Amino acid sequence: MVEEEIPKSGANRVPRHIGIILDGNRRFAKKLMLKPWMGHEWGAKKVEQLLNWITELGIREVTLYSFSMQNFDRPKEEFEFLMQLFKKEFSTIINEQLFNINAKGIRMSFIGRINLFPRYVQDLMLELMEKTKSNNKFLVNFAMAYGGREEVIDAVQKIGEQIKRGKLDVTTINEQSFGKYLYLNSDPDLIIRTGGEHRTSNFLIWQSWYAEWVFLDKTWPEFEKEDLLCAVKEYEERERRLGK
Repeated sequence: MVEEEIPKSGANRVPRHIGIILDGNRRFAKKLMLKPWMGHEWGAKKVEQLLNWITELGIREVTLYSFSMQNFDRPKEEFEFLMQLFKKEFSTIINEQLFNINAKGIRMSFIGRINLFPRYVQDLMLELMEKTKSNNKFLVNFAMAYGGREEVIDAVQKIGEQIKRGKLDVTTINEQSFGKYLYLNSDPDLIIRTGGEHRTSNFLIWQSWYAEWVFLDKTWPEFEKEDLLCAVKEYEERERRLGK
């Protein structure tokens, strides 16, 4: 969790935490008459731009749905393409060829069953987290090998193990304590989904309990700063009663 105060904007505050479902890369590539998985390259470039936009707007935390558990079922050629793309992008950030993430104060985190990735991808994830662990202005969570149901199951298993070892009293479990066993103990204020689909796709099913949702017809590679600004403005204009 980043600790700096969020700047005010308009009637309400800029959302502290935004989740984004990066959908539509393959459909974008098909529009260009390319192999479907080639669209992931455009999607990766858009993530690079997004990192600049969130720092400009003062959005302190963003969680990007980058690779779901179901994505492991993609064709072998596409899977290998994605792994090499992750390798290239993570290496670029580590070597500060993109921009200096430490100077911007960006901490990077990876949530999900990352042990399922090839070793070389895991090593780069760990290196990125180590490189940025002291940064506290902005936090970028990459949801990789991620699924909301899987997250809850993994949390229940951890809790069960603690109870079994006598380190946890079952009567002490509540929403706050349960959250500590999740991959991500932070609730997004706003979730944006690109690509024209109107479903949550197993993304942050615990944390998004009171998030505002914005669905866009544009594919992720077509997403622009103006779309982010419009989503933030829509969030600001909504009256969030939180059940009251």
